Amino acid sequence: MLNARALYYLSTIIRRGSLRRAASLIGIDVSSVSRQIRQLEENLDIKLLERHADGSKITEAGRLLVDHYHSQQAAEEATLSHLAELQGVVTGKVRIAVGEGFIADLISEPIRTFMIEHPRVDLEVTMCGVNDATMLIKESEVDLALLYAPPKDKLLHCHVETRQPLDLIVPAGHQFTKSTGPISFQEITKWPIGLMNSSFGMRQMVNAVAHQERVIFDARLHTDSVAVLTNFVRSGIGITFMPELTVSEEVKRGSIEVIPMEHSVLSGARAQIVSFTGREMTVATKACLEQLHKGMRFFNADAPRLVNS
Repeated sequence: MLNARALYYLSTIIRRGSLRRAASLIGIDVSSVSRQIRQLEENLDIKLLERHADGSKITEAGRLLVDHYHSQQAAEEATLSHLAELQGVVTGKVRIAVGEGFIADLISEPIRTFMIEHPRVDLEVTMCGVNDATMLIKESEVDLALLYAPPKDKLLHCHVETRQPLDLIVPAGHQFTKSTGPISFQEITKWPIGLMNSSFGMRQMVNAVAHQERVIFDARLHTDSVAVLTNFVRSGIGITFMPELTVSEEVKRGSIEVIPMEHSVLSGARAQIVSFTGREMTVATKACLEQLHKGMRFFNADAPRLVNS
């Protein structure tokens, strides 16, 4: 029988990056954590952690145990939620990782509706880029992740996917809006451009295109904020790349214009709702997933211009 406490300690070490930080989070001595892990390693006769001066790195065996622990915890929570459902009650917490570009769409109606329909379910929303959101899913820190342009990953189970191209976003009246033909990436490099940081799916797609087209986007602005990037364009300072729905309100107000790009990488960009492959979901998480699929414009259909074309 595996020691559940030791597995919890191991999981916490991986999340925090070191024995000392894990012990601080749990609220016990470092020696107690270390003793539990060493005892587990001795019982199983296999190394679970590689200890270094700057932290601890999990081994393949350790990863297998942590994944087992997370699956076990998820299965227990799912079973308890189903028992509560038999009594006519849906309770619990749903943890969501989401990129800032989805926030306006998420908050406007889906969350409001879900909280009204499920008053005994709490929501925890963490805003981050695609890399961090993927890590949070794998470490069982969140139940669902809303991802833009994620790389393929067999550990992620995609529940919903829509096509949301990455478009060129320019200030209203910009000379690109008067162009009668396709705009080349070489032309774009001549204008001040703002880009998201490299941990975000939008930036990773732009980098991929730049590599393919052999151009360099010398960004004047680097940021981890969609709001900052939107204001950068709206104020007339420069241009950027974003999905149409992320700036839909600005487009309605006439302060920003969207220009589709004729490139397979950008036009083929996808938005996804994912969970960890094989990890059982609670009743509350399933209900939240259904509401996000139904209520969010990013996930109930492809980008508006694709639907209307």
